[in-house]
Order: sequence, then structure tokens, then C-alpha cells
Amino acid sequence: MGLPTLEFSDSFLDSPEFRERLQCHEIELERTNRFIKDLIKDGNMLISALTSLSLAVQRFSQSLQEFQFECIGDAETDDEVNIAQSLKEFSQLLSTMEEERRRLIQNADDVLISPLERFRKEQIGAVKEGKKQFDKETERYYSVLEKHLSVSSKKKETQLQEADSQMSKDRQVFYDASLQYVFKIQEVQERKKFEFVEPLLAFLQGLFTFYHEGYELASEFEPYKQQLQFNLQNARNNFESTRAEVERLMKRIRSAEEDFKAPSCFTMEGYLYIQEKRPLGSVWTRYYCTYEKSSKMFTMSNTEARPASRQNGVVNGTPEMFKLRSCVRRKTDSIDKRFCFDIEVVERHGVITLQALSEANRRLWMEAMDGKEPVCINRIQYRTSFLNEAGFNFVKKCIELIESRGITTLGLYRTGGVNSKVQRLMTSVFGEEQSKLTFLSYDNKTITSEYDDQKYRVRAIHALVHKLPEKNRTMLDLLTNHLFNDQNLMTVSNLGMIFGPTLMRSQEETVAAMMNIKFQNIVVELIIENHHKIFGEAPDLTVPLPPAPAPSNRSTTRRSKAICLSTGKRRARLYPPTLCLADNDSESEIEKLIEKKNEINFLKWKRQYCYG
Repeated sequence: MGLPTLEFSDSFLDSPEFRERLQCHEIELERTNRFIKDLIKDGNMLISALTSLSLAVQRFSQSLQEFQFECIGDAETDDEVNIAQSLKEFSQLLSTMEEERRRLIQNADDVLISPLERFRKEQIGAVKEGKKQFDKETERYYSVLEKHLSVSSKKKETQLQEADSQMSKDRQVFYDASLQYVFKIQEVQERKKFEFVEPLLAFLQGLFTFYHEGYELASEFEPYKQQLQFNLQNARNNFESTRAEVERLMKRIRSAEEDFKAPSCFTMEGYLYIQEKRPLGSVWTRYYCTYEKSSKMFTMSNTEARPASRQNGVVNGTPEMFKLRSCVRRKTDSIDKRFCFDIEVVERHGVITLQALSEANRRLWMEAMDGKEPVCINRIQYRTSFLNEAGFNFVKKCIELIESRGITTLGLYRTGGVNSKVQRLMTSVFGEEQSKLTFLSYDNKTITSEYDDQKYRVRAIHALVHKLPEKNRTMLDLLTNHLFNDQNLMTVSNLGMIFGPTLMRSQEETVAAMMNIKFQNIVVELIIENHHKIFGEAPDLTVPLPPAPAPSNRSTTRRSKAICLSTGKRRARLYPPTLCLADNDSESEIEKLIEKKNEINFLKWKRQYCYG
């Protein structure tokens, strides 16, 4: 099972489950940090002790063999599987080279040690600093919160307002520290997939050059290297697009109102202070509570248990469960506490008095429990659009103009048009005052920017596409037929990456949903590649679809068969001395090679399946 997703909304709840998930990431990052330190140590030994090269390579190879990547989520793309498997492939390659007893290494520090040390200090080090700040603000916030909740309601109104204002500022500081920490720790978990493997790949290529038998090994390594570069480039592109979406989500949640309610399987959940009677008076104890409206089940877990009942900061014990009878707001003049309300449950006599964290928080609990003064939560108003005749005519006209004058433009859909022109174009077609559209006045960037808004296999996608409403299927046919044009210089992979988030955007905006963008890109890529079959033939509904793949088991290797080097007869070949991953200019070269490779494969497929 992979690392759990950390939702930004959970930072507001700060539940024990959220802390457990956060701790999983911290443990994994510390494990990665220790591994990088060991790897750097082994690499330095390889450089400084040429006479001990054989032993150093064996230790280095064993370290790679034992380490296992952990990615966010319980499913992985082929790129992630290959990236995770790559360390074991490198280990096998080092073992093969050790047999040759070659000990010449050059520039190992520049291509291996420095990038790993930079990643460890700049990325993992930033996470550690974020944790210190987060722990500091956590301790401070809950200390201030308890003092704030103890303020008597009989104080002057100006004093109460001043206390509320200061508490709001302290709460925002805590939320900011929590959000920044969650954002950074997940960013580094994603970064390590490519920033960690690329230096290793560069080191291996340099090592080949100075080995007598390295030329022969390089000949066998070349196909795997190109495939891994393709996987790394895809992982990097997916990271960049996903990171932008996640950052926008974080900013939206940060600016949410105080009565924001995070998505949850419960109607309401969060911390409440509960009044408990004692022989010499009463005390207020903090509980983490949940309420499920349909069953009226209310649960509360004591978060202030004795140290003996805690393990790794997590409370052990069974939550108390009750069935709710009623909920009533507590009058301010009846108790020396603010934000209180009473509930009655089936399992106990009398009332249970609870204190919410704020007035807005009490309103949410009252609404969830059908209290006397429910307040409706602001709902997001979704705008509905229709696939009407004007929409189809507009898309057809855009496609006609693009294909007639700009289909061969490099990176056609990657570069966006000027936003003001795009908005003016949309307003002229779909605005309240629709005018006769003069398409020739807009450049191709403006027109293409309008599209704002393996297996289970082609057969499964084929069947699902034909379950779409007719207008949706027709529009998808129109668009993908245009993208299928063999004059388009963009690769199918890049087209999928651009149109995937638009055509298959998730209904909910969460970190977990955005992590699945990479899978949406793959589906759109397959639809484009197999356009004639999907839209030109009816699906065979008598044949059962292949079953969904089972979740990956992280206790074993994720691939049943590794991508291994050839064991056949070697053919000597000069290995290129330079490495394309060494500088920024090389990224464009990689893209050109990948696009050329995909274009050749695509044309082969098209000739075979489309033209017989």
C-alpha cells in the first residue's frame, strides 16, 4: 500500500488520523534521507579509493537493490512503475560491470554526489525546517486556544471581541504553518521520483565511458535509458501540471471562510470540549467527535488520555458511541463558557454539555444535529453548460481554421493565447450579446486556448465511450478526430497531457483527485490513438470487459518481470561521452527524441491498423 494522500482540508481538522498519515510521510522521508546519505558516502568511497572499487561497487549495488520507492496513492502509472524499478535495474548493471574489474570513474562528483546532496539539503532540509515550525505553532496554538476558551462570557464585549480577533490571528498562523508543511512534504515525495533517479542515470552513463567493456554494456543499456528518460520526462511533466493544480487548491482552502466544512464521510467531525462532572466540580476535556446524520450516531474519542495510553503521539482506545436524541443551543447566561450546546443521547441520562471552538463551529454542529437554530451552509453554485448547435458550430469552425493554416505549428496546443483575446472570442459567441463571429481576426493560439474548460484496455474505453450521451460522444469524436491528424507535430503523449485534465476533470477538487490527472492523460491518449476503432465501430458488448487490476502490494516487487539488460552476444559500440540530462538545453533534445520516437511508432501503428 502506498503513502496516504494528505488533504489540505484535513489541516483544519488536525485529527489523530491526519497526524498518523502525516507521520507516515515523515518516516518515509527520513528513510529516504538516510538512504541518500549512505548513497553519497558510498559514492565518495568509489571516487577516493580506486583500489577498493570492487568492494565499494558491491555495497553501492546492494543499497540500490534493497531500496524501494513509495509513491502517493494506491495505483501507479507505467512511468512510475518503471521509475521505481529503475534502482534494481541499476543494481543489476553495476553487478555486471563489477565482473569486468574496471575501476576508472570520472566526473562522478558532478553528476552524482552534488545533485543528491543538493536534493537532500535543499528539499528534505526544507521539510525538516517546516516540521519544526509546524510543531512549534501546534504547541502554541492549542495552548492559546485553551486559554481563549476559558475566557469568561461575562467580560466586557470589547474585551471578548479583542480576544476573538487575536484568536483568529493565532488560528490562521497555525493553519498557514500546517498547510505549508503538508504542501512541502508531498512536493518532496513527488520530486524524489525524478530528481533522485536522474543523477544516478547520469553517473551510470559516465561510468560506462571509462570501462574497457563499457562500450558493449552501453549498447545494451541504450534502449532502457531512452525508455527511462521518457518515463522521467512524463513524471516531471505530470508533476508540474499536478503541482499547479494542488497549489491553487491550497490557496482556495486557505482563503475559505471560518465555517468551511471539509469533505468527509461524516456529517460533521472535529474537536469539542466536553464538560465532565467531578466530586469537587467539573472539568472540560478535549474529545475528537464525529456525527453521522442518517444513523444519528455520535462518537467521541478522548485526546487527553494519560501518557501510558498513547503510542507515538496517537491515542489508543475505543471511541464512545451514542445515539442522538436532541440538540439544543446553550444560553450564554446559563454557563460561564462560550460556544456551548447540549445534547441528549439514548445511552445516558441527562444532558451532555459540549463547547465548540467558535461560534461558526457551533453553528455547523447545530445544523448537522438538527438543533434549534440551524444555519444553511453556503453551497457552491455550479454553472451548467449545454452542448447546443452554437457550441458544435463554434468547435467545427475552430478546427477547420486550425487545420487549414496552423496544424503544423510546433507545440500547437502547449502555448496558450492572450487571455483577453480568448475571453473576447468566447463572449462574442456565447455572451448575452452574441455577434457575428469573424474567426479570421483571431490567431491559432487564441482558438486553441478555447479548450480550457494499458488495458484496462482499448476495449474497455471503447465500451465506456459508447455509454456517453450522444451529444457528448459526438463532440468527443469531433475533437479527437482533429487531434488524430497525422500532420499535427505534437506527440500523442503530449496531447493526452494537455487535454486529459480538460476532458476528464474530477468532480471534486482534492489532492487525491489531482494525483489522478496522470491516469486521465493516459485515457485521453488511448482515445486519440484508437480514434477510428472507438468511433468507427460499435463495441462488442457480448465480450466481458477485463477485470480491474488489483491494488498493488507494496510488500513485493510491483513488476512480475523486470526490464533487464540483454544477455545475448554483445556487440561493441562507442558510448556517447556527454549526458543529455546535464543541462537545461538537453531537455529540449530529450523532448525532440521522444516526440520523434512516438511519431514513428504512431505512424507504424496507423499504417498497420488504419490502412491495412
